[in-house]
Amino acid sequence: MVYVEAITDVHDTPQERFDALLEKIKSSHVHVDLDALYEAFKFADEAHEGQVRASGEPYVFHVISVAEILLTLNLDTPSLMTGLLHDVVEDTDVTLAQLEKKFGKEVTTLVDSVTKMKVFATLKPNLNGTIKKEGLKAENLRKLLLAMAEDVRVVMIKLADRLHNMRTLDSLSPRKQKIIANETAEIYAPLANRLGIWQLKWELEDLAFRFLDEYNYKKIARYLAERKIDRDKYIDDVVGVIQDNLTENHIEGEVTGRSKHIYSIWKKMQRKNLGFHQLYDLRAVRIHVDKLKDCYHALGVVHTIWRHIPYEFDDYIATPKENNYQSIHTAIVGPQGKTLEIQIRTYDMHKHAEYGVAAHWRYKEGGKQNGHYEQKIAWLRQLLEWKDEEKDAGDFIDRFKSEVFQDRVYVMTPEGEIIDMPQGATPLDFAFYVHTEVGACCRGAKVNGKMVPLTYELKSGEQVHILTTKNGSPSRDWLNPQLGYLKTSRARAKVRHWFKQQNHDQNLLAGREVLEKELHRLGIANISHDKLAKHFHFDETAHLFTEIGRGEITTGQIASSIQELGGHSDRKAPIDEPVQQTIELLPQGSGDVTIYGVDNILTQIAQCCKPVPGDDIIGFVTKTRGITIHRSDCHNMQQAMEENSDRLTEVEWNHEVNQCYTVTIELIAMDRQGLLRDITAILANIEINVLGVNTSTNKSDYSARMRLSLEIAGIAQLSRALNRISQLSNVIEVYRIRE
Repeated sequence: MVYVEAITDVHDTPQERFDALLEKIKSSHVHVDLDALYEAFKFADEAHEGQVRASGEPYVFHVISVAEILLTLNLDTPSLMTGLLHDVVEDTDVTLAQLEKKFGKEVTTLVDSVTKMKVFATLKPNLNGTIKKEGLKAENLRKLLLAMAEDVRVVMIKLADRLHNMRTLDSLSPRKQKIIANETAEIYAPLANRLGIWQLKWELEDLAFRFLDEYNYKKIARYLAERKIDRDKYIDDVVGVIQDNLTENHIEGEVTGRSKHIYSIWKKMQRKNLGFHQLYDLRAVRIHVDKLKDCYHALGVVHTIWRHIPYEFDDYIATPKENNYQSIHTAIVGPQGKTLEIQIRTYDMHKHAEYGVAAHWRYKEGGKQNGHYEQKIAWLRQLLEWKDEEKDAGDFIDRFKSEVFQDRVYVMTPEGEIIDMPQGATPLDFAFYVHTEVGACCRGAKVNGKMVPLTYELKSGEQVHILTTKNGSPSRDWLNPQLGYLKTSRARAKVRHWFKQQNHDQNLLAGREVLEKELHRLGIANISHDKLAKHFHFDETAHLFTEIGRGEITTGQIASSIQELGGHSDRKAPIDEPVQQTIELLPQGSGDVTIYGVDNILTQIAQCCKPVPGDDIIGFVTKTRGITIHRSDCHNMQQAMEENSDRLTEVEWNHEVNQCYTVTIELIAMDRQGLLRDITAILANIEINVLGVNTSTNKSDYSARMRLSLEIAGIAQLSRALNRISQLSNVIEVYRIRE
């Protein structure tokens, strides 16, 4: 494992612990103002006096440890002072004004920014690994990102703080351990990775893994310990052979053994479905050289000595990772037929790989700007530009997580430029990454020279060529998440922004058309536009139409709203009727329908109109079969209202529906081979059961008409099915039958 160096064991007093830090500073090559650092220590010691951690040690030990970690990252005096002072404002009575008077504006700003990073707590995952966003204010996160972009030392100090907390996690309860470890794995380790600070990333991942999956952590650690002596002897022999061959070929370089951290071993075992003993890189060697050309020269030397393993070669120099990591990785069959991994990089690449942005920190005294450093800062600043494109905090946070926490894919433009995108991105996402106008005018895509659908999921290494048209414009279908055109929030925001710029009247008409089309497809005839508008908090239906036209409200949201609103009747009971109570029905209608004024009545769904959650419904009291539930517009109910109005009763859907309902949909298409297969595949993927199919073909015009009887959970699921089926080639129209 590669861990940030721990300088000392716990000492008896804070002064002894601080003195050990001073000795380490004196022996390092980092220029630090020792007098200023001592003043910060004394201030922190007094401010935290009497405070202890859960482990029982004085609280000031924690801040000294944070400063120790920052020293290993070669940070400057203000950073080390902030490490000592980072908790005084949050955990003591010290104010920012007092801090500024004592230590000046730079240190105070750093302390304040580190304190504000507690906004990450609102992003923290719960125990099933999902990240909550309730209550998070987008503006708070923007301020945090601004602090990070203006001074990247802020995030490095916070990461050091989290690392020491993880090192001392044993003293907390098991539940708190899992919560903090999960937060570390989901938030802090990915952030360290994105900024290229691998020294911190590796240890954060290992420590989080230890508390989240203790069994597998200990199992891998035991495997590594059992074979350590033999492995070290083997590695020493290999290092000697490589070193001799480099010298013979006049390549100046340093060869060392490399240890693998536990979490990366586990992750590779899971990803490749391999056992511990099948991994190639448990035995690993790293070669450091001075010049870029020597990397490839050294690679040739290694491949001359031993046979390399096909498909286990990665050139991250030609194609760097998203955090600018550069190195050549190859796996070879070494002595005794054992496999091992060889990494080859320059000293500068190694420095960047270990320290990321910390390796390129520019002291206030000045210094040459570094391209890698500038790319990181540019990435942070780019996040800030989203505030003009994202409507609310939820969209902003989704986009932030996709940029920071998701796995990435690396695809190329026809000119060979590498584009770094979230995993799952489509060619249409790629088009908007290249330029907004390219995305807006996109009408097709080629991947590696072959035409692919715009919903195709891109893979690393593929070359993407976007086909455009003059004066093109986005389609509103692109904003429908059920259709899969856009997977990144960045691209969706650009499409929404495009529609916002369009003429108001045009958006109003387009929105009305989209709504009417969706209601027609779902077979909904009696839902009030006013009711829908109020549900979305609009005073007028025109506002609802405009927002739909702009793409702010999708067809999926419309379907979900219909399901929530359907059946909530606006009819009022006569004044002389007694107060009615709401009873949940048994056994067939149990939990799905609520009926007024009755109890313990058998209910069943009427087969003449087959209502589903989202439809406006009414109950009819039968003589022998309890109450049948009909759609309000059912033709049988129209007759019953005239002849048996006394047997009608008000009913409505419950919010928690847990039953399947039968609907019939009709599809009109140009006939082709495999059409029915494609339709049933879509339905199977979204877990809709097909009860029956009736098809007919018109030989004169090659048209096909299909009727399918489906089991669905509600209107929202039906909407997803209709959306996806409508995207199939040759399909002209698909809609629900109103029987």
